[in-house]
Amino acid sequence: MSTNAEKSAALPDSLWAATAAPAPLCPPLSGDRSVELGVVGGGFTGLSAAYHAAEAGAEVALVEAAEPGWGAAGRNGGQVIPGFKLDPDDLERRFGAERGQRMVAFSATAPDLVFELIAKHGIDCGARREGWIHAVHGRAALPLEEDRVRQWRARGAALEMLDRDQIAALLGTREYIAGMLDPRGGWLQPLSFARGLAQAAQAAGASLHGMSPATHVARHVGGWKITTPSGSLVAKQVLICTNAYTDKLWPPLSRSLIPVTSFQVATEPLADELRSRIMPQGHVGSDTRRVIHYFCMTPEGRLVLGGRGHARKRESRELYAHIVAALHRLYPETSGAKLDYFWSGRVVVTLDHLPKICELGPGIWSGGGYNGRGVAMATATGQLLARCAGGASADQLPLPPTKPRPLPFHGLRAPAISLAVGWKRLLDTWEARSR
Repeated sequence: MSTNAEKSAALPDSLWAATAAPAPLCPPLSGDRSVELGVVGGGFTGLSAAYHAAEAGAEVALVEAAEPGWGAAGRNGGQVIPGFKLDPDDLERRFGAERGQRMVAFSATAPDLVFELIAKHGIDCGARREGWIHAVHGRAALPLEEDRVRQWRARGAALEMLDRDQIAALLGTREYIAGMLDPRGGWLQPLSFARGLAQAAQAAGASLHGMSPATHVARHVGGWKITTPSGSLVAKQVLICTNAYTDKLWPPLSRSLIPVTSFQVATEPLADELRSRIMPQGHVGSDTRRVIHYFCMTPEGRLVLGGRGHARKRESRELYAHIVAALHRLYPETSGAKLDYFWSGRVVVTLDHLPKICELGPGIWSGGGYNGRGVAMATATGQLLARCAGGASADQLPLPPTKPRPLPFHGLRAPAISLAVGWKRLLDTWEARSR
């Protein structure tokens, strides 16, 4: 019989878990050791940080509560999306021309880093880069999308607006009135990418330890001590890369995060005739709703659709009703298709819609808050955290380091998020009907 610990560490019964490349061996941390850099968390952020630091010559050890890719890295929609939620002009107004331009460049090139790592290390994750479509669900969002395209084109990006017929042809649904095509985006099998990134980190010299939850982090002579159930790491520098799965390890950090739940469903492999009409050119898509929908067609012909939902910890099929309804509304021809997989995971949203690099103390950093764009942003932020551990100054980083800011009434976030999601969904429905 499985123990509770084993059950909590098991991967969700997702399409990604069923089809991922084999996991690398990551034995639990045993005994006590000293390293230059200790990394907590085996998602995209931590794996990227461990890889880049080890590649630069640092002695690195990473501890993960379950296995690499267990959290958001292995549960997301696999969309590799460029840019932040905020547009380039907004970034330059808020942070000034010099810093703002560096942030724009960082967000624009984050997908490049992902696909470069895949090519360099031969990561088998079904990667494709046909582009990301941002679909406009109502007329109120159309001017904003047109302005977004204008801003990026002014900076040399080859974005284009799509009219109703063009977006219907590329997505296979007439639910949207227009959209933006960004050729910098793409798709990958997220759990396979996480496992490939883990193998790349190991090949670079990093030690990865699964089933090794960090239970305590405290100051120690010469740096910090990370304690796990079966061992400890003494490290000169520490990176906490737990993001939406941050617990009480560092309370000010956990109280500064807003985790929300994202739900996904995957159909059975669709008939060739349907596959030829739904995202026939391999694009991925998400839309401009406040409570977004995102969707892709996998290489084996399964349609995957996801979206935000209630912040409840219990899992039941009832929580997926709105996702199934959205799937059948966007693609009515799938109403007879069997749904083979249902799974969920958590992402972090931030109040200003920007990711965060936080300096938690001397020699200890964290990164997270990707607002649903974690494949590219987490990978790129992990690279920045490796630079932080290597001694880079704040002025050398495109993202301005901050301190964690605990949110008032953080303990009430779950009911507040559920209310907000319900209200935003009503607004989205009204806008879509008034188009």
